[in-house]
Amino acid sequence: MIRSPICSVVGHVDHGKSTLLDFVRGTRIVSKEAGGITQAIGASMVPLDKIKEIAGPLIKTLKIDIKIPGLLFIDTPGHAAFTNLRKRGGNLADISILIVDINEGFMPQTIESLQILKEYKTPFIVAANKVDKLPGFQVKKGVPLLKLIESQQPNVQALLDTKIYELVGKLYEFGFNSERFDRVSDYTKQVAIVPISAMLGVGVPELLVLLIGLAQRYLEQSLKLNLGEEAKGTILEVKDISGLGKVIDVILYDGSLSVGDHIAIATLDEPIITRVKALFLPKPLTEIRENKNKFQSVKKVTASCGVRIVASDLDKCLAGMPLISIKDSSDISEVKERLKADIGEVLFETDKDGILVKADSLGSLEALLTLLRENNIPVRKSGLGNITKKDIIEAKSLKERDELLGVILGFNVGCIDDPQDIEIISDNIIYRIIDRYNEWLEMKKLELRKQTLSDLPSLAKIQVLPNYIFRQSNPAIVGIEVLSGVLKKDTPLMKNNGEPVTRVKEIQKDKESVQELPRGEQAAISLIGITIGHQVKKDEVLYTFLTAEQFRRYKEAKDLLEDEQIELLKEIASIMRKKDPTWGF
Repeated sequence: MIRSPICSVVGHVDHGKSTLLDFVRGTRIVSKEAGGITQAIGASMVPLDKIKEIAGPLIKTLKIDIKIPGLLFIDTPGHAAFTNLRKRGGNLADISILIVDINEGFMPQTIESLQILKEYKTPFIVAANKVDKLPGFQVKKGVPLLKLIESQQPNVQALLDTKIYELVGKLYEFGFNSERFDRVSDYTKQVAIVPISAMLGVGVPELLVLLIGLAQRYLEQSLKLNLGEEAKGTILEVKDISGLGKVIDVILYDGSLSVGDHIAIATLDEPIITRVKALFLPKPLTEIRENKNKFQSVKKVTASCGVRIVASDLDKCLAGMPLISIKDSSDISEVKERLKADIGEVLFETDKDGILVKADSLGSLEALLTLLRENNIPVRKSGLGNITKKDIIEAKSLKERDELLGVILGFNVGCIDDPQDIEIISDNIIYRIIDRYNEWLEMKKLELRKQTLSDLPSLAKIQVLPNYIFRQSNPAIVGIEVLSGVLKKDTPLMKNNGEPVTRVKEIQKDKESVQELPRGEQAAISLIGITIGHQVKKDEVLYTFLTAEQFRRYKEAKDLLEDEQIELLKEIASIMRKKDPTWGF
């Protein structure tokens, strides 16, 4: 006996995920959603009878022997991808449909979904949606997809091919070979692309038949149902239902579960051991996230299904957490250890030095950590829930050791109002979090490198103005013009033979003290330890005096310097190397 395959429908917001499922189920979920966008993960069982109703003629023509009892579809929020759909060792879905607007192509969440499919090695089909929106495309009801394509005008067929091969090119960039479904030569090596209109049902029979064919041919071993084994599931959502109290919506992906069974549920602390008080199944073709009047009370459920479980002590439950039934009381300790090991792989696997990471669910945290590892971003500690004051304090402690660790990454979570001086990078698209982190890291590294130059003398070339000698010594006060660079207070100065002679004590412009003076400007400066006319002439040109070590530090950071500063460094080096040819090397 084999169970229903679990199929997640993923892709960018508004590309048609829920619209496709609405057509398959004959429902109008999209019209009820805020802004037409899915707000929570949904699961619905599409029985075999409904599949045959949609794709019957095609099934008959192709003489397909369908063994599966139906398809369990998971509809995922466009704003949160499907990252909390997780089971031990990988993605909860057996197979996926990656839906792409054929007119818009790959978008941010398309890319994120594809990266996660690739990471978990989840087989998938690309549904190139909104084909009816292609200019000139004519829809004829009841006509099979390939015949419909053949009936289009040559320019429309050419446009469709162009759009398909744009998708082929993008998929290739991510390491996938792909082709239009009727041109695929080997489904184990190529991803099939099916042009569809989710709104009108064009191509949907072909998509369903292909989905079933691939599942039965390549996933049969993983779909074998272990009725005598423990039930295994993943929490989709925790909610309060009037009259029932706290309940959990669960995807059961293995075994069977009955009212009265004991279950163990992983939490951030010790696993919960509780007993199933009631089970509610959404009626076929309805959503698990729909109102309770669409549910039916049952005594037993069998994988695969979406089921609402009523039990005690569910307060600590979180989305994405695993659940296992307990067949024998002697197994409790062993089951607890397995659950702790399962979430421990995600929550406690950390690097010696790294940043802090928070996410809204165990699965999304795992997906984020996986992509962070791929990008060689070290993680010191990870956790679930909003970013708290405790997280900020911990990040500040890390920042004291290393400025580059003063950041917290958050996926789909909130943050306290006062993050103080800790950078918070939070988003509901994982790859965008990583992009923003990398941008911050580069900016921070640049800032820190600039800070390393801040304790070096400013680079300047100045000329004493002979008609503006206000005091000859103790300290000497003279008018000067900055010929190159920027003159700052405390800059040591040397003559054009490399001899250090004085230091700038103060700069005054328009009778006000200033910290620095840029090129081309004139001001009065006070110079200590010299007498004008003796150590320094009345029209002398002076340069910033650098030690060889200071010169080397400037040279190492020359990508941070302006062209004028680089030329001034060369001039200073030329002066110093007249006395010591190896100076600064």
